[in-house]
Amino acid sequence: MIAKLSQPEYLHILLNHLPLTGLAVATVATLVALLLRNRGAIIIGLALMALLAATAWQVIETGEAAYNRIRPLADEDGQRALRQHMDLGEAWVKLHYATAATALLAIGVGWKRSKWLRVASLLAVLLAMASLAAGVFIAEAGGRIRHPEFRSASQPVPPAGETENRQ
Repeated sequence: MIAKLSQPEYLHILLNHLPLTGLAVATVATLVALLLRNRGAIIIGLALMALLAATAWQVIETGEAAYNRIRPLADEDGQRALRQHMDLGEAWVKLHYATAATALLAIGVGWKRSKWLRVASLLAVLLAMASLAAGVFIAEAGGRIRHPEFRSASQPVPPAGETENRQ
């Protein structure tokens, strides 16, 4: 188990859920806190949002380290999906960073001027939602790397051992 965790591809698989699933939970928690008008809960939600959005940095790092190890293992379609996954991740990671920075800024603004906490928090929630949307597209491309069944709904992949010329 420890040996597997030293390999970047395994770390990437473990960490990639944090900026997606974790950020989704933090966003919902922040929204609930805003609805309840609970200042302490809002700050906790924003702190979680900042932390989980910032984990995208480590996901990108482990993904880049894993790229050359995974590419030879993938078929041609998988290699195209790998490239798209990497390109999307690199293009949209800045949105996660903006979410983290905005959540931290909302905490700071809310600390100094409590009347601005709700507005700044809503801005952070909107950025988090945009990050989550981008994360879905990034993850979808990642799923197509080694899973032919996710590549095209119009072209089902027959199970291993079955041929096209069945009688």
